[in-house]
Amino acid sequence: MSKNDTILVHICCSVDSHYFLQKLQKEYPEFKLVGFFYDPNIHPYSEYYLRLLDVKRSCKKLNVDLIEGEYDYDAWIDSVRGLENEPEKGARCSVCFDRRFEVSAKKAEEIDAKYFTSTLLTSPKKSLKQLKKSGDELAKKYNIEFLAPDFRQKNGTQEQNIIAKEAKLYRQNYCGCIYGLTIQRNQQDKLLDELFSPISNQIQPASIEDRITLYEKREELEESNIDYKIIKRRFLNWRLLYAIIKHKKEPLISHILPYSKLKSGFSRGKIEYNIDDIYYFSRDEIKFITLNYYNKLSNRNYKNTLELIYNPPTFKEELNIRNAIIKEAYDLSTIIVVDEIPQGKVELKIDSKVYEDVKEELIILHR
Repeated sequence: MSKNDTILVHICCSVDSHYFLQKLQKEYPEFKLVGFFYDPNIHPYSEYYLRLLDVKRSCKKLNVDLIEGEYDYDAWIDSVRGLENEPEKGARCSVCFDRRFEVSAKKAEEIDAKYFTSTLLTSPKKSLKQLKKSGDELAKKYNIEFLAPDFRQKNGTQEQNIIAKEAKLYRQNYCGCIYGLTIQRNQQDKLLDELFSPISNQIQPASIEDRITLYEKREELEESNIDYKIIKRRFLNWRLLYAIIKHKKEPLISHILPYSKLKSGFSRGKIEYNIDDIYYFSRDEIKFITLNYYNKLSNRNYKNTLELIYNPPTFKEELNIRNAIIKEAYDLSTIIVVDEIPQGKVELKIDSKVYEDVKEELIILHR
């Protein structure tokens, strides 16, 4: 029994797939292409969702059917256990390819496809030899042919980048797995902010959630035929890692405003004086405000600081609140919101990071 004229294409991301699928459409015009997004290595899930969102858009533009595989992250973690510290293109990557290719080969067999292949073949960060070895072995196992075209040659990578830019695709800045991400950020000496998830669920600048909001908005604009540009800008970002304020040795429910920075991470002192609604600490440029004053500045009606912690305004709104308190764009003083101003000794432990970063912005173009 002959296979049908279908090529199942394992897809890792839109930047690779948008170019790869178009090349396949030109070289195999008689075949139907079916995309298969199976990438349980991608972490966190928000990043997985963002890449899938962009792949769906790409496949729709190219008229390619798409199947989403299972996000079996726990099983993937088990499969690479013991290989956490392997470098890129090392043993962990081989296991990862084998697993994703095997599931792809099974899916190809299930839909009776003649060939299966993967957009990983066009990624400049992957070993073509490593990928072909894995694909060929699984092709024999499942009695199906593995296609391994080298679309990188003859300036293929450059062409791929041009196409990705023209199509306004989401360009991720790490391969996908938590181990590769950790190694890459350590080598870059950069904060691993992809793994930050505030208990407040407030969307942080240049976070994955921030990018999801942008790319979902992009789809809305495209559906409404509204022209736009995605631009990048360099800025100073901020993340709060940890904070605890103690009054009389007991934790004091507190909310820390964005861009609060405590030089040594620790301070001990007391409120010395106030000027209007701002209360000045005896050390380290720390300032306290009451929840009532915060409500006034934010035009909100929080009943207590705990409610504020779990349901804050947007990051941008809080920046405006901070700017209303301290009218200086470069001020990094710690600003703390409490129900009532504490009397007597207060102890603070705050670990926050201010760092250079790049974020994308969506600009709507006027007709």
